[in-house]
Amino acid sequence: MVDAAMIQQCADPGLKPAIVEKFIAAAGSPDPLAVTVRAGDRVILVPPPKSSEDAMALMRRYVGQAVVRVGVTQYPAGVGVTDVAQLSADLLDSCKNIRIGTALFGKVYRIVVKWYGAEPDEAFDDAILAWRTGSFEGVAVFSAPDPGPATAAAPRADDPPATADQPGPAPRESQQAKTDPNRAGIRIDLSGIGGAPKKGD
Repeated sequence: MVDAAMIQQCADPGLKPAIVEKFIAAAGSPDPLAVTVRAGDRVILVPPPKSSEDAMALMRRYVGQAVVRVGVTQYPAGVGVTDVAQLSADLLDSCKNIRIGTALFGKVYRIVVKWYGAEPDEAFDDAILAWRTGSFEGVAVFSAPDPGPATAAAPRADDPPATADQPGPAPRESQQAKTDPNRAGIRIDLSGIGGAPKKGD
């Protein structure tokens, strides 16, 4: 697996080393020549490349026809490429793959963290899912603009502390309920209709 020295030397400095390690462990490959090809939910079995030439041939064959992931970070080889001639052998170099892979994952992670408004553990899991699918909450994460470093709002001095009855940021499920009419709560109070008359009536 990728060692700490290589992460220190090669990873994008905008991403914490601990997150880089978790990212590569969760979504990467120990083989710098690894090429994974998917069409929708189906994995296309390809012969494992024995050389960088083999790996480049696979990339040229499938980029534009399927989703191709390459190298240590399983970088999406088709991102920013309009012609297979633009594919670079840098993707097959461990250090360069880590550099561009962590830079792109860093942007994906920041998009997710901005959506949460904080940096909970769920943000990393969702960022890994977004890395694999290329999408998060309807946003094409690879082509979306980088929101920049997350700056969660600091609590004001008069804000009460979060308690068990008053939690902090709402979990993702409840935030989705705001936009899903099938999961929305009752918004109109009908409890007073047909009730007992008020005093004095």
